[in-house]
Amino acid sequence: MSLQTQFEFTLPRGFVDSEGTVHKKGVMRLATAMDEIAPLRDVRVSANQAYLTIILLARVVVKLGTLTQLNTAVIENLFAADMAYLQAFYRQINEEGATIIKRRCPSCQTEIEIDLAELGGA
Repeated sequence: MSLQTQFEFTLPRGFVDSEGTVHKKGVMRLATAMDEIAPLRDVRVSANQAYLTIILLARVVVKLGTLTQLNTAVIENLFAADMAYLQAFYRQINEEGATIIKRRCPSCQTEIEIDLAELGGA
């Protein structure tokens, strides 16, 4: 049995680059201890604790559309819905090790499985 360390996702809105291209499909890898520790040394986090999430996501999102370089500038310019999605996706794959979550339908009370990797849409 092998450990899955990278997970594909689709952003709800997508990152719009300087040429107007929308990048929605990406790959996030599992975080290491260093991924969570290193941002704490960054002066931007000292000035604003919320910036920790930006740096952390810039480290673990390894692919987004056709972008050749992912950095904090890309993460900073995501739409709020995409940031919220990536934060939830990060928690799910790092805490649960999978993108599938179980929820109960509020109408019929049937338990369903939702794949967070597909939640953003195609």
